[in-house]
Amino acid sequence: MPGPKATKVGHFLAKALAIKLDYRNELDEEIRRGESVFSTQTADTYVEEEPTTGEFLREVIPDRHDVARYFISLFPFLTWITHYNLQWFLGDLVAGITIGCVVVPQGMAYATLAGLPPQFGLYSSFMGVLVYWFFATSKDITIGPVAVMSTLVGDVLTRAKETHPDIPGHEIASALSVIAGCIIFFIGLVRCGWIVDLIPLVSISAFMTGSALNIASGQVAGLMGISKVNTRDPTYWVIIHTLQGLPRTSLDAAMGLTALFLLYGIRSVCKFAAKKFPRRQKLIFFCATLRTVFVILLYTLVSWLVNRHHRQHPKFKVLGKVPRGFKAAAVPTITKPMITIFATDLPASVIVLLIEHIAISKSFGRVNNYIINPSQELVGIGVTNILGPFLGAYPATGSFSRTAIKSKAGVRTPFAGLITAIVVLLAIYALPAVFFYIPNATLSAVIIHAVGDLITSPNTVYQFWRVAPLDVLIFFIGVIVTVFSSIENGIYTTICVSFAVLMFRIIKAKGRFLGKVKVHSVIGDQVLNDSNKPLAENGTFPKSADVDDGGARALFLPIDHGDGSNPEVDIVNPYPGIFIYRFSEGFNYPNANHYLDQLTNHIFAKTRRTNLNHYARPGDRPWNDPGPRHGKVPEDHANRPTLKAIILDFSSVNNVDVTSVQQLIDVRNQLDRYTAPAVVDWHFTSINNRWTKRALVSAGFGYPTPDRGDGTLTRWKPIFSVAEIGGSDSAAAVAEAANNEKELQAQRTRSRRTGDPTSPDSDSGISASDLKTNVGVRTLGRTAVVNGINRPLFHIDLTSALQSAVANVKAREAAEAEFEARGGEGIGEEP
Repeated sequence: MPGPKATKVGHFLAKALAIKLDYRNELDEEIRRGESVFSTQTADTYVEEEPTTGEFLREVIPDRHDVARYFISLFPFLTWITHYNLQWFLGDLVAGITIGCVVVPQGMAYATLAGLPPQFGLYSSFMGVLVYWFFATSKDITIGPVAVMSTLVGDVLTRAKETHPDIPGHEIASALSVIAGCIIFFIGLVRCGWIVDLIPLVSISAFMTGSALNIASGQVAGLMGISKVNTRDPTYWVIIHTLQGLPRTSLDAAMGLTALFLLYGIRSVCKFAAKKFPRRQKLIFFCATLRTVFVILLYTLVSWLVNRHHRQHPKFKVLGKVPRGFKAAAVPTITKPMITIFATDLPASVIVLLIEHIAISKSFGRVNNYIINPSQELVGIGVTNILGPFLGAYPATGSFSRTAIKSKAGVRTPFAGLITAIVVLLAIYALPAVFFYIPNATLSAVIIHAVGDLITSPNTVYQFWRVAPLDVLIFFIGVIVTVFSSIENGIYTTICVSFAVLMFRIIKAKGRFLGKVKVHSVIGDQVLNDSNKPLAENGTFPKSADVDDGGARALFLPIDHGDGSNPEVDIVNPYPGIFIYRFSEGFNYPNANHYLDQLTNHIFAKTRRTNLNHYARPGDRPWNDPGPRHGKVPEDHANRPTLKAIILDFSSVNNVDVTSVQQLIDVRNQLDRYTAPAVVDWHFTSINNRWTKRALVSAGFGYPTPDRGDGTLTRWKPIFSVAEIGGSDSAAAVAEAANNEKELQAQRTRSRRTGDPTSPDSDSGISASDLKTNVGVRTLGRTAVVNGINRPLFHIDLTSALQSAVANVKAREAAEAEFEARGGEGIGEEP
């Protein structure tokens, strides 16, 4: 709470600036007088305090403990490295070696996809697995070159050759990596990883499918040895040109097609063997995982046998010379011309690095029962892409295929990345001579085989259709744009369309008008009461609807059965002139007008004006309500009730803003003119945010509205919800039980002296529990009001809101009758 000095300064400034601090008063004194005072004999009172700006600042401004936790969170390995043990190491060793064997051929293949020499794929693979484990919150993810990012880099370098042929391609790729890494690193540092959640799953699926089609179609020419096909054209042109070039197929097709069939053949055989021999699943898994290594080694051997005497002119295209060691290690060069080359591709590059990594890490986190920190993952990606270019790396992110292999290989901690780095390091220094004979067509087969798993299956698309048909349309739009334009345009299109659909749903959100229905709980043929016991021996409902059977409860369902409830169930209006309205998508500036238009239109259609002679002369009517045509009889709506109260269900509303509250004020004023000289009671339920309450109170909601120009209130009785404080074992309950027992003993003594037949010791059959009720001894523990008594029109649920609204309506009608009986005097005064 602010001190006296701060309060005086604030009041002085408010007076100097002509700010009205009490421009809306909660009428505390009015609502607490006479019958409106909450009875402290029933329960403890409670006055709700408003949240303050200081309170908000204390929540958002970190203290020293928060700062310490933040810096510790930047290095998650500190929380588990001290617990590292031999069992974890063995699991990491197997997984690390397995991934190392996979990432070496894949890295070189993806480097060729990026238009770079193969060694740059090895550099990127090494730095990705070496750096990431320091910052990782995912044990499964493997950072390195990926097909989609390599394709984007390849597009950038292809354009750069035309516009800036003097700048080496690997320098441009390294500069792109540093800039994108810095952006992602900053997003992670400020803990804004939640922005990835703005990209829906359907957009990611469309992007992955379209990219896979783009990449696979671009590799077919290399697989078949077809020359003079520009694989950087839009996908449909690449497919057309490839088909046109089929007559130019060369010997490379033998090394490519057979390798592709062998890859799929090994996988199919391993799947069948895993089902046939379940006890050998682990061995079969490693055989399936290492199929890429086996195929590369096999075809490298074949290539060596064929071309060992023809190194200068090989029979088919081979990878060629791969330098040993880190020949491109240097400080990255970043110049203004370089930035202009990839500036337009930078947003797409950042998005690809983000969504691939976060989507994969989240998915495997759920599968393996742990939670990742998206912001910290962005820190890991950012640092990797900033430091990688110092060894010659180009942009890298999480790989789906390698992550899946790593997870199934039994990885235990992120430390497995260091073991993978050692394997890649050995390959960089020990195997360059072997890499020379790797056939290019075989690498194309490896790429096609790898990206095939990125294509969304028809069954998944069908599941999208079952969940949200509109998302299927977004999916196909993204795929089509990617195929007929580019991967970047496909990304932008799916994100923009998804955002547009989201905004349309928010802006056009529709609420529901609720009615009341009485329901019972039934198990088998038994109707249950509140204690889950049969209501009657035969399990039938009470014959009289007026009997409170203790087993019935009131539910509030949409009157139009828009929620799919049984249309044969009769849902009745809660009370004539009282409407219950439930928001469905929050209540903020985009949808406030649409909500309130629906509310007022329904009310005008179901009610009539309070004063039927509101317009004495035709000329007094407004232009938008001219009334019936000349000579026509006005429509008679005498059967409709007048508007008395509105109950708004805020269960789906987390916060409000100035626009939504102002429009609510405008509607209140509009409806008050409609019901003049009476006013409309506004009740609110299920408000779960204190700031929302503060906003509504500042707008004059939450407490009664004066009925007449003199500012007086008719007598009214607010209904509050109370709850017990403490359970049956609490000190208050024990003390009350003791007092009840003393009261009971005193009554027994008096009964014996007077010969009262109602004595507990008499033979009248009256039990002690009956006597407790008869003498008026309270059996409940201590209770307290749930909501503040200064906001009596804010309710805990719809039942209490409806009870309060009906009670106030009846009290108002009684006051009007009293007003007329007294000749217009005495309203608002205590007798």
